[in-house]
Amino acid sequence: MTEIRPMTIDDADAIASIYAHYVTRTVVTFDIETPTPERMRQTVGTLIREGHPAYVCLLDGTLAGYCYAHPWKTRPAYRHTLETTIYLHPDYTRRGLGRKLMDCLIEDCRSRQDCHALVACITVPNEASTALHEALGFTCVSRFREVGHKFGRWLDVADYELILPSYPDARQAR
Repeated sequence: MTEIRPMTIDDADAIASIYAHYVTRTVVTFDIETPTPERMRQTVGTLIREGHPAYVCLLDGTLAGYCYAHPWKTRPAYRHTLETTIYLHPDYTRRGLGRKLMDCLIEDCRSRQDCHALVACITVPNEASTALHEALGFTCVSRFREVGHKFGRWLDVADYELILPSYPDARQAR
């Protein structure tokens, strides 16, 4: 049985474990040091304390993935734009769980009066993430070439954006 629910501090160890796989074995994150469970508890605690949308997916009681949105940039003019993050345990990919997580996250963001746009920064190549975000309506708006270096290779980053049309001032602000 699949359950999507808000992230709690008790999820931090499982989240750290999932993320560690991507840090140590892939180029999809530019982190090169595995986060400690303590550091992940701080990250999760900050997300919860600041009221950012954050969800986990449980499959038969096992934490199979997580996603959250956080401020994209720190300057006040960017306050209506959030950056999304999603990771699935490698044993639980290609089952539609990422879509379920992101649908929940997007709907939460869409319901907030202070959220107008979502940005996803995706390492290239990352076909699974690119396909997921495009299927969700994100559009590629930029590509930075060779801005990251990991495992002896130069990596690009593509930025994808989703405008949330229900934001009340969207048309007036243009």
